[in-house]
Parts: sequence; C-alpha cells; structure tokens
Amino acid sequence: MMRLLLLGGTTEASRLARHLAERGIDAVFSYAGRTDHPVPQPLPTRIGGFGGVKGLRDYLLRERITHVIDATHPFAAQMSRNAIEACGQSGLPLLSHERMPWQASPEDRWTRLRDMTAACAALPENGARVFLAIGKQQLAEFAAKPANHYLLRLVDPPEGPLPLPDAHAVIGRGPFDVAGDTALMQDHRITHIVAKNAGGRGAEAKLIAARALRLPVILVDRPALPPRESRDTLEGVMEWLAAHPAAPATEVPRGV
Repeated sequence: MMRLLLLGGTTEASRLARHLAERGIDAVFSYAGRTDHPVPQPLPTRIGGFGGVKGLRDYLLRERITHVIDATHPFAAQMSRNAIEACGQSGLPLLSHERMPWQASPEDRWTRLRDMTAACAALPENGARVFLAIGKQQLAEFAAKPANHYLLRLVDPPEGPLPLPDAHAVIGRGPFDVAGDTALMQDHRITHIVAKNAGGRGAEAKLIAARALRLPVILVDRPALPPRESRDTLEGVMEWLAAHPAAPATEVPRGV
C-alpha cells in the first residue's frame, strides 16, 4: 500500500494535498513550522522539523513511508538536501514538485545575484527605500546597510524588535495582486526591490508592478541542490506516482 510523505509549505503543495485527499491516497502533510498559522490541509498534518537526516530517515522507517514528494519552498534548501540524503539511505523514491523560476522580460530591470549577502552589497549605501520581499529568515543580512529604509512583508507579525534600524512591516499572506502591490510601492516611495526567485503566480505581482513602475529588482537565485527527479505540474506528479510501485523504507547499507 502507498503511504506518502508530502513536504509542504507552498501553494503547489496545498493543491497536491487536495488532489491526494480527493483520491483517497494515504498521505501525511508536513509543515516546517515557520509560520504561526499554517494553511489547514485535508490530510493528516505534522508540524516541525524531523531532526536532520537521521530524524527524517527514522520517521520514514517508523511510518512505513513508500514515497516522498518535496513541495517545499524553492529556498528551503536544507530540508530538500535532508530529503535527498534520507531517501537515498532508505531506498525510497523522491520527487521534487517545484514551480518554474521567473524569467525576465525585456522591460524588466533585474539584477540576478547568488545570495542575500550579494543582494545587500548591490544596494546603495544610504537613501534607498527598499521593498525587502524575502520573508523573515535573512533580514539581519541587511543591517550592513542601516542608512536605507526597508519595507518588509511578513506572514506573521514580528515577535520582537526588527533587526533593521529603519524598517516598516506589513503583514499579509499571498496570493497578492498587481494593483495592491503597485499601490504599496507607491505609498512607501519604493526605489529598489529585493526578492527571491521563488517562481509561481502567488508572489509575482510585485515583479509585474516593478516592471510598470520601472523599478530595479535585485533577484536572488535559488540555492543549488543535488540532482533529483522533478515535476512542475500536478499531472506530472501523478504520472510519477503511478510509475513507482509502493515499497516501504528500508535501511540501505552505507557505501552502496
């Protein structure tokens, strides 16, 4: 019997969860626990980390998981790396269900960089009004440019002081629309945008608004990951499941 672990946290993961539930497929939805109020799912749900590769491998064995689908955020690199290693050690099929990255049009003013340190370095030393659309995990990187003003968009209200001396946070959960993001940027007199190349439609509005407003965008590329099978459509995921018969996790001897 198939028993699937779905590593979620994206719109694509929620859509797949509904599809699996409608078809009566035995699956568990896993949230990392980054947000205070995660979107409810129609599948049994667990919240929190596994405790690294060993903890994930133990979970796969204990729960007799037969398939793992990684539909985490494209920048949740550590979870993805752990899944690759744990599934390899457990002899389980692993699939990445990952949205395609955004591609620039001729009208876009994008600078693509490798990481947040480089993104911060690319900003002016002072006077910039930056829409920092990167979530909450790497905000402290931008303390290196304290003379800029930062507009933050967060899913949950910050629990303590922000790590930036001149910052304003707005709370919201996507999908966002172009009209709303255009108004947000105009109201806050934004001069620069920093974002992750997450792809998908839910957060693309800021890029469309930036294009219309002729604002420069610093776009951070996705982290590199080891090779793995990937499908970017729901249909592709279901075809992959059909092609991989169920077999519970086992211990694969090291060095094999």
